[in-house]
Amino acid sequence: MSLPHAILTALLEKPSSGLELTRRFDKSIGYFWSATHQQIYRELGRLEQAGLIRALPTAQPARGQKKEYEVLPAGRAELTAWATAGQDPKPMRDALLLRIRAAAVVGTEGLDAELHRHLDLHRRQLGHYREIEQRDFPPERQAPEDRLRHLVLRGGIELERFWIGWLQEAISTLREN
Repeated sequence: MSLPHAILTALLEKPSSGLELTRRFDKSIGYFWSATHQQIYRELGRLEQAGLIRALPTAQPARGQKKEYEVLPAGRAELTAWATAGQDPKPMRDALLLRIRAAAVVGTEGLDAELHRHLDLHRRQLGHYREIEQRDFPPERQAPEDRLRHLVLRGGIELERFWIGWLQEAISTLREN
């Protein structure tokens, strides 16, 4: 149920076309809530049918012209209700953790390389997040909405730091066995 809410959030931040939304998802929201271009376009149609968004009128409609969408009051109300509703944390499901558990039973051959591969991926992602942080959140940028956006990014940074530390521990543990 969260993709429509991610789209409503993005459109409230800035009315956009489907193409602009997919680009924005690729650069920001997609780091914590991914969606394919097809999913975004399909959801835009559903949100429009439900009366939560509308395509902005254009001066001269042309065939193939991209529609730009904005959120209607019903969409804002839906997003507000969703944002303030309670939700329990989701249980973790990570295939790497299951692979390590399986390796305890069937053997650890090849596991070291996989752990190192994951470690490299998490280090790169952390570096990318740090670049975004430096570029988009200088110390003087302290508006309340910027602080909340930065908080989301810092959550991603902390998760990457967790995974890096945990993977280093897993590699060390594997070497001790």
